[in-house]
Amino acid sequence: MQRDVVITGIGIASSLGEGIETHAAALAGPIAPVVDATSFAPYPVHPLKPLELDRQIPKKSDQRQMEPWQRLGVYAAGLALDGAGIKDDVETKSLLQVIVAAGGGERDHAVDGAILTGLRGANAPGPFLNERLMGDLRPTLFLAQLSNLLAGNIGIVHGITGASRTFMGEEQAGVDAVRTAHARIASGQAEIMLVGGSYNAERRDMLLLLELGGYLRKGDFAPVFEREAAPGIITGSASAFLVLESADRAAARRAVIHARLGKVMAARSKRTPGTVESTLRKLIGELGTVSPGALAISAATGAAGITAEEAAALSALPQARRIATGDLLGHANEAAFPVSVALAAAALSAEQAQEAVVTGAGHWRGEGAAHLVKA
Repeated sequence: MQRDVVITGIGIASSLGEGIETHAAALAGPIAPVVDATSFAPYPVHPLKPLELDRQIPKKSDQRQMEPWQRLGVYAAGLALDGAGIKDDVETKSLLQVIVAAGGGERDHAVDGAILTGLRGANAPGPFLNERLMGDLRPTLFLAQLSNLLAGNIGIVHGITGASRTFMGEEQAGVDAVRTAHARIASGQAEIMLVGGSYNAERRDMLLLLELGGYLRKGDFAPVFEREAAPGIITGSASAFLVLESADRAAARRAVIHARLGKVMAARSKRTPGTVESTLRKLIGELGTVSPGALAISAATGAAGITAEEAAALSALPQARRIATGDLLGHANEAAFPVSVALAAAALSAEQAQEAVVTGAGHWRGEGAAHLVKA
């Protein structure tokens, strides 16, 4: 069995704002990206535009117990449910399965700083570290950091009682989340899915981790494919969730269909020079025939080497108009691929294109590609 899979709900929020219209408008014409180059200097970030959380998370108690990345994800998921017209459909929400791409929670920077400062003067660093970790970190902090709490909070806040699963592993988590949701519906294992990811870029701990790997850009903003002089990632706070549905089910309930999601492919190359380009070329080839003039949306990171290889792979597409998601709203790690698929679906829904290809090569490992056509 291989059924058609369609997108009936799009929820997206970023530094540009929220919703399909806002992001479709950004795709349609040149915009000035929203970049904060001072708060985390020398590393620029795309900060989240403030959200009216009460619109999707009505209880203040729910808002307080979530970290920023969770609030952002729950909010975007609510937008997707609203867009699909199933926010108040209890029966559908009992069938709805959720797949989330997410990383870990946020660190207690004050505790981390105090421990690191104390380590410098400790006579016995090992015992000192163990003692402080046992005494200073609250057990509830670890619970708040669990990545699957995003899926749990989406279920609690929005009343979804179907199964859920969470994928971790940087950008590849986002690729496999979309791929798995698509495959379950296409194969007849599910009828309707909610899939997406969320990332808070305004975190010193994540900036530190990426900088330790030598991945971040310093200084001013530059377009993703024009960072040859100082290549690197500029992260952005963003979340996107999609309601995927079998075409027959969507037609039966007369749902608005934004796009048909064709094949979604994933790979994991060894990352020797040239392998990212060859892997992406292979994935694009496996998507099937791509029409001239198709929209190409790239979730390229901006990291050195692999970004140029992703650009080379995209050059194989016939006369495609290329847009880097990072130019609009930054790189969102686990959420980067779902956000890019959401942008492609928004462009097709707004009739900016009839067909779109989405690609993404993770900053360290993993490659993915997806094919969308106008419904």
